[in-house]
Amino acid sequence: MRNVRVFIPIELSAGARVVLPEQAAQHIIKVLRLRLGAALTLFNGQGGEYGAKLIEIHRKIVGVEVGKFSPVERESTLHITLLQGLARGERMDFIIQKATELGVARIIPVQTERSVVQLDDTRAEKRSEHWHNVAAAACEQCGRNILPDINAPLNLFFACKATLMAQQRWLLSPEATQSLIETATAQATELSSIAILIGPEGGLSDAEEIIAQSSGFRPMQFGARIMRTETAAIAALAALQSLAGDLG
Repeated sequence: MRNVRVFIPIELSAGARVVLPEQAAQHIIKVLRLRLGAALTLFNGQGGEYGAKLIEIHRKIVGVEVGKFSPVERESTLHITLLQGLARGERMDFIIQKATELGVARIIPVQTERSVVQLDDTRAEKRSEHWHNVAAAACEQCGRNILPDINAPLNLFFACKATLMAQQRWLLSPEATQSLIETATAQATELSSIAILIGPEGGLSDAEEIIAQSSGFRPMQFGARIMRTETAAIAALAALQSLAGDLG
């Protein structure tokens, strides 16, 4: 039977009775059609998860009783920060979703010269909230109990400066001569944290590549073909996790 997981961003404790968020409640009532007594798993993003039991269904209200806490975590041993050039709506959602499933610890959306999407402060705040919800849903699906940290969009200079603590900082560039796979393979046993920068649909401009490199990002080549930004992000993350993280 499917393990129904629900993200609920409140303090949880064994024995407490809580009402599920409206979206989760509607999914349970209308899509899953769960009945009273059904088992759930709750997590609040602070680590670990709780068993729970469905104890009330009343119109749009779904109440549960919180059960035993389990400290289980499913985080990668490799701390990856993804600096992702802003992509248009559904593509950015896809990147956030799949990066979360692949265990990325932090995502920094980057406003670049060639980003199709340009966000003012109001729209950036709304998009950040939306991306948080996308990541939460991905955690529900994949079993993570800790949500990735998702920054508000930053310009490239400040995004690069926000990753100074990363052990390695790499930039995907089709003109690079150093191979991402060869470099990661050679360092696989030593790697603990990586920041990887991927441009938007149109790629980074020459000036932006200079900014990134002057901030310590080393250009890396990733295969003979030029990928779409969402393909490059997911392929690179999967490769890094396979070599030095938790896949395989």
